[in-house]
Amino acid sequence: MGNRFEEMYKQKLASPEEVAKYVKSGFICACPTALGEPSSIIQAVGERAKKGEIENVYHHAILSVKPGSAFLDPELKGKYDYVSWFTSGPGRKAIQQGLYDYIPNHYSTMPLYWREVMPRLDVFYAEVSPMDKHGYFSFGMSGAEVPAMPERASIILLEVNKKMPRTFGNNLIHISEVTAVCESDRPLSELQNPPLSENDKKIGGMIAELVPDGATLQLGIGGIPNAVGILLKDKQDLGIHTEMFTDSMVDLLECGAVTNKRKPINKGKTIATLAWGTQKMYDYVDDNPAFEMHPVDYTNNPYIIGQHDNFISVNAAVEIDLFGQVCAESLGTKHYSGSGGQLDYVRGANLSKGGKGFIAMQSTAKDGAISKIKPTLTPGSIVTTGKNDVDYIVTENGVAQLKGKTAGERAKLLISLAAPQFREELTFEAKKMNLMV
Repeated sequence: MGNRFEEMYKQKLASPEEVAKYVKSGFICACPTALGEPSSIIQAVGERAKKGEIENVYHHAILSVKPGSAFLDPELKGKYDYVSWFTSGPGRKAIQQGLYDYIPNHYSTMPLYWREVMPRLDVFYAEVSPMDKHGYFSFGMSGAEVPAMPERASIILLEVNKKMPRTFGNNLIHISEVTAVCESDRPLSELQNPPLSENDKKIGGMIAELVPDGATLQLGIGGIPNAVGILLKDKQDLGIHTEMFTDSMVDLLECGAVTNKRKPINKGKTIATLAWGTQKMYDYVDDNPAFEMHPVDYTNNPYIIGQHDNFISVNAAVEIDLFGQVCAESLGTKHYSGSGGQLDYVRGANLSKGGKGFIAMQSTAKDGAISKIKPTLTPGSIVTTGKNDVDYIVTENGVAQLKGKTAGERAKLLISLAAPQFREELTFEAKKMNLMV
């Protein structure tokens, strides 16, 4: 580390409490996705709000994964408020109760929103890896927001965590751009993979059979995508260009199934915009030049995705109707998550020569009491992927390609994917809707 950069670092180094003083009443603040949330700074901002030192501060976040974050404290409502761009466990209940709000968006458009749509960004704060000898910090496990948020922000505050992996790609920031830094040594939150159900394995197996050697992958989060990853270990020369990097992808890289050598762009590189998993994954990506983080308007750009032949996208759904409309973000009118990058990747796979976009789910909920394939979506449900974009639907009962099928053909195929006990009722409703005769 050069002396000049060391000196700059020392001049800007402060405690979390001192760093938090840069946040003033009425400020709009934002942080990177998931593990990029700077816990110590946010806690210190929350303490200031509790003391009445600040109010009307808004914290914008995508996939907040750290329980107990100060902006989720109901006692700080009106002082330090949460605005979600994609909702996960810690903030879901609060948003469903109407305590906080969210911004509908496709993940790929988030940088554009911060550059051109949002009124301003007063503070960008983030958790980063230690500074290198050239004066650069890596955003580690979050690349989606870079460089849009730092470029827009008036103040940049960094929490340097010794345990944050250093990753390559377009996700660096220089000490000269930073207002202040503090330090921490906190273990990263881990996402443990639950045991796979028999249906997860069955669905994953059907998808894996349709993945050719040399395909490039995007796998979502959850049991089914994990099952797909496990069942692809016998494939050859796969590539990864994904939104979220997961543990199952580490396994595919380590066993040699993924080489990235057939990719037309970023050849030899695994490309992602965020990563969240176990310590095994964090150790794998740390200082690994074959793994790169890039902004989400690159990773999720359908035209970039579509340049990869045989692109495979695997994502989940809450429910699907007989027209092929996919809801993946709400339970009726109740907000659950967000659009994320599902449609980005479905459209990218549609643009890919030989590409396949899979929407996968178990056919029932509540131990078989409710069909997730419905005549029409539950009233108030949000359409995440429209009928004109949907390609393959997969349940434990089979796989069906809807692309190029008539409305009536789609209805029949979807009914065949439903649990047997619901097929008669679905057929009756389809006839009432004039989808079948």
